[in-house]
This record gives sequence, structure tokens and C-alpha cells, in this order.
Amino acid sequence: MELTRKYDYLIVGAGLFGAVFAQRAVEAGRSVLVLDRRPQIGGNVYTRDVEGIHVHQYGAHIFHTNDRRVWDYVSRFADFNRFTNSPVANYRGEIYSLPFNMYTFNKMWGVVTPEQARAEIDRQKSDCGIGEPRNLEEQAITLVGRDIYEKLVKGYTEKQWGRPCTELPAFIIRRLPVRYTYDNNYFNALFQGIPMGGYTKMVRAMLEGADVLTDTDYLTDKDYFDARSSHVIYTGAIDEYFGYTLGNLEYRSVRFETELLDQENYQGNAAVNYTDRETPWTRIIEHKWFQFGLDDEGKTIPKTVISREFSQEWKPGDEPYYPLNDERNNRLYCEYRKLAESEPDITFGGRLGEYKYYDMDQVIAAALDLADRMIGA
Repeated sequence: MELTRKYDYLIVGAGLFGAVFAQRAVEAGRSVLVLDRRPQIGGNVYTRDVEGIHVHQYGAHIFHTNDRRVWDYVSRFADFNRFTNSPVANYRGEIYSLPFNMYTFNKMWGVVTPEQARAEIDRQKSDCGIGEPRNLEEQAITLVGRDIYEKLVKGYTEKQWGRPCTELPAFIIRRLPVRYTYDNNYFNALFQGIPMGGYTKMVRAMLEGADVLTDTDYLTDKDYFDARSSHVIYTGAIDEYFGYTLGNLEYRSVRFETELLDQENYQGNAAVNYTDRETPWTRIIEHKWFQFGLDDEGKTIPKTVISREFSQEWKPGDEPYYPLNDERNNRLYCEYRKLAESEPDITFGGRLGEYKYYDMDQVIAAALDLADRMIGA
């Protein structure tokens, strides 16, 4: 496509960060061109329709936030249902509640009061002689005791990260929800749900008024696109932008095996985590339950779609999902940041541009903040 105009902003990436910035820019009267190398918009929150089911192509995304500004913003572009994330854990056929709560403690130890549960966890922590946790294993035992760690944390985490828990930093698991109540809501969030009609519909509404090119790789024709914009907002991988000149940043990636099944109900829940080490997948998502088994007209869907998730090491060409924010990678990212600061006409943002794990609401908040600084309220 031949571009015949110059834009105020060229946004590389049609995910949440790019879409939010584009929307704010268009709203402020700026001209915007959005590019994405994928054939569709939405980034990793892209949903596609299969038999009336909104399938989360790149893994389950449940919107949750305590930020009223973010909630009010996204509510302009979608109506959200009342979905509550209540995953369960499958350990060799034994089913446990996630988050870890009194249901979990009762099934594991037979305790019935919060006092009994705390006492058992304290006893197991004491038996292990843990002071200040030095790694993920010690942090997990401090939070939930050795029994729960061995059954419900260790195998899943080592599959997820491809490393022994003793070699993983403690901070990874510090936000693990542990409740001495019977509350099965995984998130401590004031607002949560799934956009009715899917995330793609929401992102499309955000991008209204911007020119959008998909199946278009900015980096293969960078000079051409740079010449047609005043400023670039880049949400791709920062090391790829610089041609990996300082080396590769590391990620974990995910492979999905998705099936359409000729049955109404496969597992009875949106997410089931498989926490034993032997099962090769980390979890199975049954997408229809994000919308209570109903299509957009409120009708029951006779079929179902499931996705098995397999965590794997990232290599160039794979989709990068989770930054490995260890000391080596964070140090390398800082070196790339120095390179980025030498380029005044480009701003790096989002999970890949900032080499930072973001929840969806954090991505949106960061994009809104950037728009406030660059464009004005």
C-alpha cells in the first residue's frame, strides 16, 4: 500500500497499548497510522469466533482492575459481563480450589477453621527452617506450607518456567492469592469481567478513526514508514528493534493445542491447572465458560472449544510471552534502554517495548499516562 500522507503518530502494534494510545491521539485530533505484523488486530488479547464461542487465541485474558480510571475508560468501548476467575487445580485426579483458600486447606489437611489452617502452615514452615525466603520454593512454603507447595505449586511452576523452583526468584510467587476464607475469586479486584462480544470487538472500537494496516512488518521497511510519521510509538520487542546487536532478551513462550469438540461441556470450568510434573500441559482453557456457555444472543452453545497450554523456552521466531526478568536480562534491557534514549523520535511502550510483565489494566494505565504526557488531557 502506498501511503500518500504524513501522520502525527505511527504506532507499531495493534495490541492494547497501541490501541489505547491511538484512540487518545485520534480523540485529540491527531492523525494516526497503526501497523501490525499479524493478520489481525488485538495483539495477545485477540479473540476469534468459533461456533459462537470467543476463543482467546493467545491464552486466557480476564480483565481485572482496582483502577477506576482504567475501568471507566475500557467501559467506553465494551460492556463487560460478571465473569469471576475461579480456576481449579488438578493434581493426578485430585481437584483443589484456586486461589488457595479454606476449601483448599480443608481438602489438604481436614482443617475447618482459619486458625487451624494458619497453625498447619506455620508448623510446616517451621519444620523447614525457613527465615527470609531466598527462592521461589522457600517463598511458596512460607505462604502455603510444604504439602500445598509439593502438590499444587512445584510441578506447575517448573513447567511454566522450565527451571527448578530453587533457581527461580521469590518475587514471582509473592502475589499468589492465599485466603483464610471460602472466597473462590482469584483476583482481589473491584472491577472484573470479560468484554461482551470478545476483546477484538473492544480493540476495534478503540482503533476507530485511525488508519490500520495488518500483515505489515514495520521493521522490514522502517525507513519508508519513519518518513511518513512525526513520531513512532513502538510496542514490539526492544531488542529486535535494534537488531539484537547486544544479544537476545529471554522470554518464556507458550504453545497452544486448540480443539473444537462436539460436546457441550468438557471440564465444567474456564480454567483447570494441571499441577503434577508429568502432565505435559500447564492448563486447559474451555473458552465458552468465559461467557457462561452462551453466545452473544444468550443461547446455549452445543459445542465447546478447549486449548491445552504448553510452556516452552522462547527462541527467535516464537511468540514472546513472559519476560525473564532475572539479573542478566534486566541488565541487558538497561543497555537497550540507553540505545532507545538516543532516538528522540521514537517511544517504546508495552510488555515487549519495556521488557516488563504487565496485566491488562497496567498496560492501559501506562498508555493513558503516555498519552497524557505527549498529547495532553
